[in-house]
Amino acid sequence: LLEGVIKLFSLQYLVPEMDTLYVSSHPDDFRSLLVLIAAQYSPSSPRIVTEEPPAEVARARPTLRVAGDQSAALLGAGAVSWYLAAQGNRTGRGAKQESQVWQWLSFAENELTPVSFPKNFYPDSGSLFLQLLRILKVLDQVLESRTYLVGENVTLADMAVAMAALLPFKYPMDRKTLVNVSRWFDTCVHQPQFLKVLGKISLCEKMGPVPPTSASAASADGTTPSGAPVSGPPKTEAQLKKEAKKKEKLEKFQQKKEMEEKKKQMQSQTEKKAKPERKELGVITYNVPTPAGEKKDVLSPLPDSYSPQYVEAAWYPWWEKQGFFKPEYRRKNISEPNPRGVFMMCIPPPNVTGSLHLGHALTNSIQDCLTRWHRMRGETTLWNPGCDHAGIATQVVVEKKLMREQGVSRHDLGRELGSRKLSFAVQEAFVRLHEEGVIYRSKRLVNWSCTLNSAISDIEVDKGELAGRTLLPVPGYKEKVEFGVLVSFSYRLEDEEVVVATTRIETMLGDTAVAVHPSDPRYQHLRGKVAFHPFCDRRLPIVFDDFVDMNFGTGAVKITPAHDHNDYEVGERHSLPFINILDENGFLINVPPPFLGMKRFEARKAVLQALKDRGQFKEIKDNPMVVPVCSRSKDIVEPLLKPQWYVDCTEMGKQAADAVRSGELRILPDHHLKTWFNWMDNIRDWCISRQLWWGHRIPAYFITVNDSSVKPGEDVDGHYWVSGRSEEEAKEKAAKRFNVTMDKISLRQDEDVLDTWFSSGIFPFSIFGWPNESEDLSVFYPGTLLETGHDILFFWVARMVMMALKLTGKLPFKEVYLHAVVRDAHGRKMSKSLGNVIDPLDVITGISLEGLHAQLKDSNLDPVETEKAKQGQKSDYPGGIPECGTDALRFALCAYTSQGRDINLDVNRILGYRHFCNKLWNAVKFAMKTLGEGFVPSEEAQLCSDENVMERWILSRLCAAVSLCGNGFQEYDFPAITTATYNFWLYELCDIYLESIKPVFSRTDPEGQTQADVCRQTLYTCLEVGLRLLSPIMPFVTEELFQRLPRRRPQDCPPSISVTSYPESSEVRHEQRLGGGVKVQSTRADCKTTPQHPRGRFAVQGLIDVEKELAKLHAKRAELEKQLEKLQERTEKSDYLEKVPAKVQEQDAEKVRGQIQTELQKVKEATENFRRML
Repeated sequence: LLEGVIKLFSLQYLVPEMDTLYVSSHPDDFRSLLVLIAAQYSPSSPRIVTEEPPAEVARARPTLRVAGDQSAALLGAGAVSWYLAAQGNRTGRGAKQESQVWQWLSFAENELTPVSFPKNFYPDSGSLFLQLLRILKVLDQVLESRTYLVGENVTLADMAVAMAALLPFKYPMDRKTLVNVSRWFDTCVHQPQFLKVLGKISLCEKMGPVPPTSASAASADGTTPSGAPVSGPPKTEAQLKKEAKKKEKLEKFQQKKEMEEKKKQMQSQTEKKAKPERKELGVITYNVPTPAGEKKDVLSPLPDSYSPQYVEAAWYPWWEKQGFFKPEYRRKNISEPNPRGVFMMCIPPPNVTGSLHLGHALTNSIQDCLTRWHRMRGETTLWNPGCDHAGIATQVVVEKKLMREQGVSRHDLGRELGSRKLSFAVQEAFVRLHEEGVIYRSKRLVNWSCTLNSAISDIEVDKGELAGRTLLPVPGYKEKVEFGVLVSFSYRLEDEEVVVATTRIETMLGDTAVAVHPSDPRYQHLRGKVAFHPFCDRRLPIVFDDFVDMNFGTGAVKITPAHDHNDYEVGERHSLPFINILDENGFLINVPPPFLGMKRFEARKAVLQALKDRGQFKEIKDNPMVVPVCSRSKDIVEPLLKPQWYVDCTEMGKQAADAVRSGELRILPDHHLKTWFNWMDNIRDWCISRQLWWGHRIPAYFITVNDSSVKPGEDVDGHYWVSGRSEEEAKEKAAKRFNVTMDKISLRQDEDVLDTWFSSGIFPFSIFGWPNESEDLSVFYPGTLLETGHDILFFWVARMVMMALKLTGKLPFKEVYLHAVVRDAHGRKMSKSLGNVIDPLDVITGISLEGLHAQLKDSNLDPVETEKAKQGQKSDYPGGIPECGTDALRFALCAYTSQGRDINLDVNRILGYRHFCNKLWNAVKFAMKTLGEGFVPSEEAQLCSDENVMERWILSRLCAAVSLCGNGFQEYDFPAITTATYNFWLYELCDIYLESIKPVFSRTDPEGQTQADVCRQTLYTCLEVGLRLLSPIMPFVTEELFQRLPRRRPQDCPPSISVTSYPESSEVRHEQRLGGGVKVQSTRADCKTTPQHPRGRFAVQGLIDVEKELAKLHAKRAELEKQLEKLQERTEKSDYLEKVPAKVQEQDAEKVRGQIQTELQKVKEATENFRRML
């Protein structure tokens, strides 16, 4: 972001003199420490001065006075450290890394620094402590798989963030949860360059005196002004806290006095002109009659302010009617070769279980942005949606809705309501794999949900970790059920007993053996003996097996082969009976009275009491354990023996892993690679049978041969099962297999349906008509990209890769981009079943709290869940959700993807981007007025010889934004795109350039008119290119504004911004080259560069009324300080933490850190910049 200012760096090569660096001598001034460390990496170290810099240079430190030019100076830690680090190649390699380094520099200054003060390091310091801890935890997640923040070596990013975190790490904070940050910080501060500046850092773990080398809080913490410690006894924790509070109160009192003085000074100014009230953005509607599909009226004047309802009206039907979204747009047909290439991305839309949520909005925002970008690049572009694919989730929710609203069950409706659109392709895939032996039938233990009456896959089982005794709710039970305990009881032999233990005491009714280790000396005498079951006449052999842990419990283990995965294998090895004691609904079967027919967890209590009555109960104790929970129904999963269909994944999994290892398939971000290889290299066979009512019914048939010469088959015998694309085909196969005529064959189709991920796994090619050849299939398969959430990497992505390689011999796509998962304010994944859904339409159009409550009435939640959801809505959105608009929502979601794996969405931030849209609106309105009605842009964006430094500077910033956006789209770095466009429009174009050119258009002399014409051409270029940069992310507002601009070549200009070309570096490269060349010389004569803020500031002499600007800034600062004071008083109240909800505390902290303090910092910097011009 400082690129335009940091061109001054080339001055170092013009003169041999040494630069002078002015820094503070305070040992805890981390801004000065940052530039000193950066200087250590510079090959030409500057001269270090701890005095105040000369008044003509600057009035603040750190400042770098550039050698050879007494008036050129770099101000502020950001600019100075970048200058010095760049000399030592520590600002990243290439544009992408430079952008990342600059983002971390901004993070250190705007996120971490405001909360990194000693008074915030104690848990009782309120919301600022929570904010500090939250920021450090985010940093800890980022560093989980990295040694340094950017690249493989220390960069300015590490220097800046480490210095911002210096005080928290030197003070007594709990760092046990910050393992990765601590490791990284320790690595940084032990670098020779850090050690030379900081010395050896001692991290304080407990309250007490700070070591001399830690340079902690001079005078306030018992050091001399020079930083030397004052001798004396160590201070206690209470004393340190008391001193910190006393110091805080003193600072607060001093700030109040300063504010009162400033108010008196400003009173005369503010009395002259009353402060205008801040107006809320109103609702403006588009009322011009426009038939659907016709172009919107763009001749009427723009409304006074941006309104989403006005802007978003009428454009989409016009885009559709014009065919902009068709892949063949501007081509004869899709088969016509395109030198730009083909882009194809497919994704099913959300399922039918309810309304949309913001997770869907994130997915589709990212995908639509990518599709629009590829279309603007001239590629043949297809974004192909599909059909609903949610099997279990759909059935659960739809059944509840049917029963509640119509009083009917799924059985009343029949099975043919499920989607059959892709049934032919699904049948073909199953038949081919079954004929090859990849799909086979086997009776094994499956994960069974008694609530769903269906098997579920391993990855649909959540593992609930319990530390000990815990009562959990279970569907179908009024009272909670006890888990996390280990029950010990004895089995009796003829003349002794053996004690075993279990966490599921009810399963002892299905025990068929007791196992001990072959080397356990305690049980060698039991070889060949049996134990007696207490509730039936079953004899349990004592078996010897290596799987038994001799050191756990008594060393003896009960064996229930039909209900435990480990016991199943023991049963297989020792040929034990497999006794199933549970039916599909969770009721006990094959057990003696009184347990017969009991529900499983009611039997748990009954069995325990019966053992006590017989004197065989020993003890119950807490036992840490993992409870398997169905992710769909929240039922406790039971291992159950069932004949099912399985896919042999061994070879397919190896191919999928090899494709990524070889680079044929690219997965981003790359920290997901570990998960991918872990799954693929240890993959288990995939159970594809689901006991559901709706879905793709398995095209497999059980064979009965009506011939006495052929013995009847069993369900688990794969020889008696045949697959077919139709029943007739299956009959032919069966007759041929058993060498009989077709009339002797009777078939029974399997009642089960296929796992929903089986049909989804063939989606990339089935949507184009596979297995039949088609033009679509030849052009668009294989696809280009798969974009989805990381939570279904194995559910769906892996299955698509395996199935595509097996059935087509090709990868389904070249790249996989996995975005973050959107969670609610409490960190939970958004789910319609939980009732915590935020409908994106509510964010777009706005909704009241009462409206949110009303939506819950139409949901599938029970009354208790509904009331709980209401309370959550009241806490999170006490005033409802304001109207934000589509463009602001899309922009916010793309900007949020920088937060790692999960996104805890803040609607207030989305509203902030609506204000950004209003800024765009006003900028273009001002620009159109400035351009004038008769303005004609040049046919090409190019420089003439009359541009002054400001024209060249803004064009260089435009070029930088184009480069950053192009790289961002290439690397799926959406935050880099949003940051680049936001900074260019808001801070560089609006805040600096537009303000600087206003005096130009007031001149009437010939030279002034010439300069005005140059300004108009530059301004047009910035607007036209800037809107095209934003178009993929903000399609509506950019279309509305683009249509109001004149065209360079009206005769061949595209009709919509959505089909213009996306800006490329080559288009504006000449602006960067010429701008840079003139900048070094012209900047010294015409401007004072003041890069104190990460965005950079220009104070252009002679073009701005400095006194007027300072007065405005003083008023703004007073207003912000008043807001900050009120908010801090509120958060510092003794009962704040107890009475104020956590969400509100987070919002208050965000206001302090993210809004008021940031804005206050901008005002202070702008004030300093203007003062230097006086």
